[in-house]
Amino acid sequence: MSSGSGSGLTYLLILGLPFLLLVWMFFTQRNRSKQVQSLQGSLQVGDEVVTTSGLFGTITALDEKVATLDIGGGTVVRFDRRAIGMRQDPPQDQRPVEGA
Repeated sequence: MSSGSGSGLTYLLILGLPFLLLVWMFFTQRNRSKQVQSLQGSLQVGDEVVTTSGLFGTITALDEKVATLDIGGGTVVRFDRRAIGMRQDPPQDQRPVEGA
């Protein structure tokens, strides 16, 4: 009898853990999607950004679907707006001092 109750717990773990993993993945993806939408909605000309491919640049023009980036040396490239991965903070020594 004791081996029967142990096997029931085993089946519960085998079926329960994948379910919990799926629930966790669903909520994680939903949170990431909200973060991406928030970033996309807050982009402005002049923002320093990093694309999903790792290219650093400054936004020089934006429209509904395309972001134009100045990547330095007079080189300007156009990206699908969804390719903007994150906003790049200015280096510590270039940030404005609060209260000044």
